[in-house]
Amino acid sequence: MSQTRISQLLPLLASMVAITPLAIDMYLPAMPIIAKELGTSSSAIQVSLSLYLAGYALGMMMFGPIADRIGRRKVALVGLLGFIATSLLLAFSESINQFLSLRFLQAAFGSGATVVVPGIIRDLYKEHTAKGLSYVSLIMMVAPMIAPGIGSVILELSVWRTIFLSLAGYAILILLLVLWKLPHGLPLRSDRNWLHEFASNYKLVFSHPASRLNIISSMMGSFGFFCYITTISFVYIEYFGVTEGKFSILFGANVVALMMTNIINTRTVERAGSARMLMIGTITANIFALCLVLVTVFGWPLYWTVGALFPLIGSLALITVNSDGLILNQFPQQTGTATAVIGTLRFGSGALAGPALGLLFDGTPLNFAILMFTSVLIVLIVQLIRHRLQLT
Repeated sequence: MSQTRISQLLPLLASMVAITPLAIDMYLPAMPIIAKELGTSSSAIQVSLSLYLAGYALGMMMFGPIADRIGRRKVALVGLLGFIATSLLLAFSESINQFLSLRFLQAAFGSGATVVVPGIIRDLYKEHTAKGLSYVSLIMMVAPMIAPGIGSVILELSVWRTIFLSLAGYAILILLLVLWKLPHGLPLRSDRNWLHEFASNYKLVFSHPASRLNIISSMMGSFGFFCYITTISFVYIEYFGVTEGKFSILFGANVVALMMTNIINTRTVERAGSARMLMIGTITANIFALCLVLVTVFGWPLYWTVGALFPLIGSLALITVNSDGLILNQFPQQTGTATAVIGTLRFGSGALAGPALGLLFDGTPLNFAILMFTSVLIVLIVQLIRHRLQLT
């Protein structure tokens, strides 16, 4: 496929992946209003976020192997159609039970639209899959930055239901672009029955020694990032006492770190290889995670924490993107299943971040620093094992 064709597809693929952060973040400003209109508590509405993550993870587990069987384009179309339908129904939901059920289904269908993207990128970039993943991550990173703002603007101009109508409209646009631009591709031909193939694909992914170690690396890198997302407002606003305006600047700085790292990866991964870039990210992350622990233990000022987090957060991107690239290259015929494994464990580890932080909480960011260091230390250990055993 020509470079021009690839460059045309990348924005579409990023837009497909962006469905998830948009669906998660756009309605956050409307949570109190939704609770009031549906006659329930704010905590009940907050459950919808956990249900979304659960529905997304379970949806990936189902749609990943199906994409390997019937083809990615068909699964993407089914996922988008389901996402559109559930978004429209959410806009007209009248009870909390209806709202929660529809959010779960919205997430499950949304996963069908996103689970196919890494496999398509793998087909486009082959052994340089991590480069394509970095490009898509770079483009779609805009979504979580602007989604809450979009939700707030909609609330200023209209009602909360318009947020879900807007999500449906966005998905309709993506559906039309998928019909127009997304290549059909070839499904995996197999004479085995669906259930046997479903199980055997998962067994294949988990039975490969190098794959297991890279899955752990991806999962722990994601765990560290979810720890950051979960606790960073406490660290900056409550512990260090910064204003909300300054918090936005500091948070944005770490988004810049993620973007810079992805740009660096796109420029160097073809020459250096994903395995080397993964190790560079792992070593860098361990150095600055240890610095974060020391800064917290000794109670040094805010700018020391900011200085440690900037390269640490950027390094997490190197870990996850290159781990994912190595996993996908290992299973060219089972990319849907491999993506489902990555995504399910990623969101599963994210769900554990909150309880783990709460268990270690002592009124300071020490719990955050310890968990960040532990997560990247585990990545370093498994990558040293992979290197020692010379697994590829």
